[in-house]
Amino acid sequence: MSAITPFKIDIDEQQLTDLQQRLALTRWPEKETPTDWSQGIPLSYVKELVEYWKTSYNWRERETLLNRFDQFKTEINGLNIHFIHQRSKVADATPLIITHGWPGSIVEFQKVIEPLTDPEAFGGKAEDAFHVICPSIPGYAFSDKPAETGWDVSKVADTWAQLMAKLGYDKYFAQGGDWGSMITTALGMQDPEHCMGIHLNMPIAAPDPETMTDLSDREKMALAAMQHYQDSDSGYSKQQSTRPQTLGYGLVDSPVGQVAWIVEKFHAWMDCNGHPENVVTKDELLDNVMMYWLPATGASSARLYWESFGGDNSAEVKIATGCSGFPKEIFPSSERWLAKRFTNLVYYNELNAGGHFAAFEVPDVFVQEVRACFKKMS
Repeated sequence: MSAITPFKIDIDEQQLTDLQQRLALTRWPEKETPTDWSQGIPLSYVKELVEYWKTSYNWRERETLLNRFDQFKTEINGLNIHFIHQRSKVADATPLIITHGWPGSIVEFQKVIEPLTDPEAFGGKAEDAFHVICPSIPGYAFSDKPAETGWDVSKVADTWAQLMAKLGYDKYFAQGGDWGSMITTALGMQDPEHCMGIHLNMPIAAPDPETMTDLSDREKMALAAMQHYQDSDSGYSKQQSTRPQTLGYGLVDSPVGQVAWIVEKFHAWMDCNGHPENVVTKDELLDNVMMYWLPATGASSARLYWESFGGDNSAEVKIATGCSGFPKEIFPSSERWLAKRFTNLVYYNELNAGGHFAAFEVPDVFVQEVRACFKKMS
């Protein structure tokens, strides 16, 4: 068995110099023709972000902030996997593996890891404590990039099951949103002997045809959101699921291309009242972008779409499941639709604020949801 070795983010100064040079040499497109985001992220806001990136953003400070968490690497299925492993001071805390998606990263969870591991310091009780494991998906951030095909959601889930066993956790819970939701669902289906239950903040379940003549307001909203996504918001996924390599040349070569590609989705998917910085700071947005820019993962992260699109998102999920419905989620659902697929749905709650990046946007609510869900399964 390969060793588990400590890891710290330590970016070579030459990479930061290269970034500054590339930002300075940007060749800009002309301004968009409408006065909104309907053609994509506006030129004025990208210029504002890039100016901040060049003159005010301090990577070394942000690097130190991320390095406050205990990080490691270990080889599983032929790849070195990067992960945070933040143990609680409560010795018998429950292990919890949390998985990000695209265009997210471990950065999404930096505001929830400490409340989850040390609840007493944040108004909770010792019994609420978790040991948190937060890995980077292969091809993302500081995990290795797959060099061959086959790294779909199921293989990532298998890797997570092996990781939890390697860490010595015989029983654990799992949580995820976006691709993390699908990886977590697969993990619950593939490792029910050890995974005691899952919590999802983007659960995937098809609308139930039997409900179409008796739709609730939420279900009508969900159908409208799905139609909007199909019509106006899914171009990125079509590209990433069909030609990730072609896309990668631009994203890996141009930091402005990478920041625009990512931040446009934060605007679209957050409950941000029209502007990302109503919810998160420029530093936080750029921290997440740096998880793509520094390790040059524009192509490798997109390949998860190529590998996993067309997978079965209708198979019955028998493991204990909890779902939190945030109002600005890309794919909203309803309790009765979810219960049709997740046949052991033990927790369901609809929230009145928050979007796709729940842990990033409303960390206090996210923590409450995770605690409430897993208490039902303990």
